[in-house]
Amino acid sequence: MVYREFQDLKLSALGMGAMRLPVLDGNESQIDEKAAEEMVAYAMEQGVNYYDTAWGYHSGNSELVMGKILHPYPRESFYLATKFPGYDLSNMGKVKEIFEKQLEKCQVDYFDFYLFHNVCEMNIDAYLDESYGIYPYLMEQKKKGRIRHLGFSAHGSIEVMRRFLEAYGEDMEFCQIQLNYLDWSFQNAEGKVELLKEYKIPVWVMEPLRGGKLAKLSEEAEGKLKELRPEESIPSWAFRFLQSIPEVVVTLSGMSNMEQMKENIRTFETEEPLDQQEMKGLLAVAEGMLNKRLPCTACRYCVGHCPKELDIPSLLELYNEHSFTGGGFIAPMALRAVPKEKHPSACVGCRSCEAVCPQQIKISETMADFTARLQ
Repeated sequence: MVYREFQDLKLSALGMGAMRLPVLDGNESQIDEKAAEEMVAYAMEQGVNYYDTAWGYHSGNSELVMGKILHPYPRESFYLATKFPGYDLSNMGKVKEIFEKQLEKCQVDYFDFYLFHNVCEMNIDAYLDESYGIYPYLMEQKKKGRIRHLGFSAHGSIEVMRRFLEAYGEDMEFCQIQLNYLDWSFQNAEGKVELLKEYKIPVWVMEPLRGGKLAKLSEEAEGKLKELRPEESIPSWAFRFLQSIPEVVVTLSGMSNMEQMKENIRTFETEEPLDQQEMKGLLAVAEGMLNKRLPCTACRYCVGHCPKELDIPSLLELYNEHSFTGGGFIAPMALRAVPKEKHPSACVGCRSCEAVCPQQIKISETMADFTARLQ
């Protein structure tokens, strides 16, 4: 197992994410505890020492099951991470209640790593609202030793991350972002890594395989990668990409079965970062996967011609994300921070924007399709 140094700790470069544990009868709230226990046992044997759960995973059952499974192991043999569930604004005033319950569910006296969960457009104002007392409470728990290391996860834009860092960056020890070779450009993960470098904050990775989309590619794309590394499996390319980014410390993978667990651990037995040619080839494959996205360049000519004053480039960016992913939570989450009168449904189809679009994007049709996809 490859290890990374973090302060005075040695963390396994591969961490076990507990968001996609094996389940019974396809019911995500019913975790297959026996299968999950076997996976943790194998991970422990192979040197994985980082385990990541959260309040909302598996409808609240992930913390319970991981606590039960990890409890028999010596406490110093693993590092446990969980998060304050700020993705739900109704939780903002309940930081003490939730934190105490998390300790109980996980059967521990302290968390090695604790995160502000999912800093994004929807909740940044609430996270920065001093009346909720979230930041001072978590800092107090850190002083008491009930949180060993405090950080945050983010699905929001660079601008949102910067606002959070300007407020709390001095006390953030790590940050978890969605990072993979597709989102390097698609979600500007490269820019997020650069921002974290400014604050000297190491990177934790979530969605290294983008929910499985990078585990299997088109025959053409796979062929191109096989030419570069004939023996490398397709999923391992995603991990080798992350091994090539010096700022990455822990890569979390939400493994759903033992086969995935064994394959990922095999990959992390060695450190084999990509060379320049391989990196260029992989990013070209990513670009090919994204060639169907709308080619908006954010010139903003359209905005000045919209009678509803919609932020069309931002909406097109969210549309690209939503259509490529086939749904998901990112676009709806971002739109929750936008007034209803600025949603894609506000488009009146006048086509004034299209008359000045250099890329000749059919914006009115796109807004209608976006509205339909969100329903």
